[in-house]
Amino acid sequence: MGREKKKKKLSKQQMTLLLLCVVLAALAGACWLAWWRLSKMLPAQQEAERWQGDSDMPYKQISCFLPMDEQITLEQIGTFRKDAMSKLKASSLDITGEETLMLDCWSTTGKVNVAGNHGKGEASVTAVGGNYFDFHPIRLINGDYLHPDDLMEDRVLLDEELSWLLFGGTSLQGLTIKINGLPYVVAGVIEREQDFASKKAYTEELGMFMSYEGLRDLNEELKINCYEYVLANPVKDFAVNIAKEKFPIGRGVIVNNTDRYTVKNLTDILRQYGSRSTQSTGVLFPYWENAARITEDWAALCCLLGILLPIVPVITAATVTVRALKRGKKKMEEKILPEAKEKAEEAVRVQQRKRWEKKHGE
Repeated sequence: MGREKKKKKLSKQQMTLLLLCVVLAALAGACWLAWWRLSKMLPAQQEAERWQGDSDMPYKQISCFLPMDEQITLEQIGTFRKDAMSKLKASSLDITGEETLMLDCWSTTGKVNVAGNHGKGEASVTAVGGNYFDFHPIRLINGDYLHPDDLMEDRVLLDEELSWLLFGGTSLQGLTIKINGLPYVVAGVIEREQDFASKKAYTEELGMFMSYEGLRDLNEELKINCYEYVLANPVKDFAVNIAKEKFPIGRGVIVNNTDRYTVKNLTDILRQYGSRSTQSTGVLFPYWENAARITEDWAALCCLLGILLPIVPVITAATVTVRALKRGKKKMEEKILPEAKEKAEEAVRVQQRKRWEKKHGE
């Protein structure tokens, strides 16, 4: 009776352990899934993948963020482009279409006074150039994006909140607003990103986009504090090393957007936990980079839990396997092998008896 109770108690413990292992494995799976979803959440981090398409050539997306007192000019960007393409040619890369090997954009921020038919106020403006809206495909509610080949520099893109303040609606394409007293044409209206990280990172109430040249007409001292590019990456770290070697980064920060959700990068973030938010370089990150850093922090946590949670199930499975092998070995030595030996010996005796009977019977 006592033996049956002990056996039942052991069975209950085993079931509890099995249930714990299943729960931990499920939680680990959920962490890995959350990690993957975080890595795909922000379209602004995926331009290298979009640009590469079906090409066999790998691409990397790199961002360069500059301190407020070390901003750069369009001439410096032009020089960097030439240096990057020269490096590609020097790498013995077979260049068949130079325009497909690099894509870039630049931006800076400021404040302007805006007025429309319905209202007026102060708005945060992001002045952009190059293929900005390829890197940042914000959803259009009405109208069109600003394009690098636009002939006029007086087109602007309003966010939904600002469009309601200025005109009381969102169907505004072709209407005119005044910025610091000068007329500009509304190209369209956008909806701000709706993911949790962008909502947390974007703290401005009213915002708009205009061309870098357009804002520079209002402020001749305007310079660039954010430069982003996608570049062919024929060898490891080629694209990021060009920024380190040729871009006038100064005290700025270079980010490898394409690799930011890898185990290596997330492990580095975990090592910097508690100190990464402390910035001494004077860099003010734009909202999309702050959003990416929020998702990085969560992805790093998911990565850590995804590695730690399966430890108990793995150890348990290994222990059960070892014990099963030991039991199997013991059973083999104590029962199966002796029985097999006895059967073999009996078979030999039977054969010997048959041969003897056959010989003497003749």
